[in-house]
Amino acid sequence: MLSGASYPTVEHERASETIVEFFSGWPDVEAVILTGSCAHGSASHDSCLDVMVMVPQDVLATRGGELGRLWNSFYESDGILKRLRGIGKFSHVDLVFTDGCFEPQPRDFTSGPDEFELEIGNTLVYSVPLWTRGDRLERLKALWLPYYGEDLRGERITMVSMYLLNNLDHVPLFVDRGLHFQAFNRFYDAFREFIQALFISRRIYPIAYDKWIRKQIHELLGEPELFRALVNLLEIGNFEGRDIAEKAEELQGLFEEHVVE
Repeated sequence: MLSGASYPTVEHERASETIVEFFSGWPDVEAVILTGSCAHGSASHDSCLDVMVMVPQDVLATRGGELGRLWNSFYESDGILKRLRGIGKFSHVDLVFTDGCFEPQPRDFTSGPDEFELEIGNTLVYSVPLWTRGDRLERLKALWLPYYGEDLRGERITMVSMYLLNNLDHVPLFVDRGLHFQAFNRFYDAFREFIQALFISRRIYPIAYDKWIRKQIHELLGEPELFRALVNLLEIGNFEGRDIAEKAEELQGLFEEHVVE
C-alpha cells in the first residue's frame, strides 16, 4: 500500500520538512515518522498532517510534558505551520510522542476495540520514516514484524471474540426494550471488533476500524465480497424495528465464517 510520503499540497510537504528540521536537532529524538493519510496516499487539502516523534521510554516518562510544551510553542509561532492551518478546514498538525513500547491496555465490555494492533501497524507498517537517529526503529520492526507471537495472538483473538459476542448478545435484548440507539451502539462496537478479530486471525496489522475499510478489506485482505457484506450490515432500513437485531445475527454469521482462531 505504501510507496513513500504523498502530500496533497505544497503546504503539507513544507510543514513536514519543517517538523523534521525542528526535531532532528533534539538529541533525545530517535525518529520522526509520517503516519495517517499522507503516509498511505489518501490525503486531501483538508487532511491533517499526522506525525509521530519517537523518544526513549525514560525520556517520555520524565520529560513528556516539557517536550509537549516546546512543540506547542514552536507550532503556534512558526510561519510555515501557520500556512498549513490556513489551507483547509482540518489541515493542522496532529503530532504525538511515542516511546515505541507496545502493550495491550485494559478494556471493559462497553469500551469498544482497543488500539494495540493499530498502534503497531500505524507506527511500523503503514508509515513513512522521515528521519531517524540510530537503529531503534529497525529493532522495533525486527521485534514486531511480520506479526507478534502465536501465544499473544491466541490470547488476543480469544479476548476480542469474547467482547464481540457479548456485544452481539446484548443487541436483541435492547431492541426488545425499545433501546434502539443503545442496540446500535453495541452492534457498531461488535462491527469494529469483528474487523479487529478478522485482522488478528489473518496475522495482518490493521490501519483503522472506522476508516479506509474498503482499502483494507480489498488491498490488505483481498476479499472484496466480504467488504460488500460489511456495507450491507450497516444498511439499516427500519431503525426502530428488528433490523438491528437481524443485522447482529448476520454479523455473528460472518464472524463464524471468517474468523479462525
